[in-house]
Amino acid sequence: MSSLPPGVAKSLNETKVDYRLLGASGLRVSVPIVGCMSIGNPEWANWVIGPEKAIPLLKAAYDRGVNTAWSCVGEEQFHAYPILDKLRQTKDYVNQFDLSRSALFTAVNKSLERLETDYIDVFWIHRFDPYTPIEETMRALHDLVTAGRIRYIGASSMWTWQFAMMQFCAEKNGWTKFVAMQNHYSLLYREEEREMNKFCEATGVAIIPWGPLAEGKLARPAKAQGTTSRSAGTVVETLRPESVDIINRVEELAKRKDWTMSQVTLAWTQKRVTSPIIGFSSVERLDEALSARGKELTAEEEAYLEKPYTPLEVEGHF
Repeated sequence: MSSLPPGVAKSLNETKVDYRLLGASGLRVSVPIVGCMSIGNPEWANWVIGPEKAIPLLKAAYDRGVNTAWSCVGEEQFHAYPILDKLRQTKDYVNQFDLSRSALFTAVNKSLERLETDYIDVFWIHRFDPYTPIEETMRALHDLVTAGRIRYIGASSMWTWQFAMMQFCAEKNGWTKFVAMQNHYSLLYREEEREMNKFCEATGVAIIPWGPLAEGKLARPAKAQGTTSRSAGTVVETLRPESVDIINRVEELAKRKDWTMSQVTLAWTQKRVTSPIIGFSSVERLDEALSARGKELTAEEEAYLEKPYTPLEVEGHF
């Protein structure tokens, strides 16, 4: 086998991330994935960063090997795309609540125009649409794939039976199936372990969770103040006792291992999923998350972190 070109070899040697296949697809994504909800127009919320801070941050992520970003469109307050356009990202999200053929085609066409690209790598539907027939949604997504406008499709937070119905509909008709599920999953919210995570693992679907650090709560001591207005206040004021206990255990284990709290949290998370979506407000936070690469917890340490958890009501499903 011939050696790699010097430039390619240098890039691979210097990367600070791992890459994993997205479910049963041939697409590889970085671990972690950059979440862009906090990137865009600061007028929408005071924890959102604008272009002058976002572009250097995204470039720093790319330079470190993070080649996958997630963002949401469909509501006017989301303004990340003018920034992502400059970096030629090819990720997109569909208009909330409406998964009709017309809405899907409109969303894809507008996204391709904004991104100035011929195709979208992964097109995600946002939750489950109870008002549009599943057959209409899955046929439309399949037609978009066969037309070359999108390569793969993913779904997000919904009941497992809803996701299963969509997958079975596609399989029965020979249409394109989802390769990834984006769900809410962290040490503080593990309800997806009931069914969805097991279903995805059994059927070769990638798990791409949002909120793995629980808006930073799992990355700092329970009594510490948040560093942004979004995370202002202490978690003791807002969380149930079981969650505070888990955070305290993360802090204790981090001190014992001479790790950061985010390293402990992500070591637990990355063992159970394909790649977590993580938002960053600074290069320092980015490097801290990337430093979890290669770190592993023992079975006893994992059990210690998990022990205080008790079931919650399922959130975010229609």
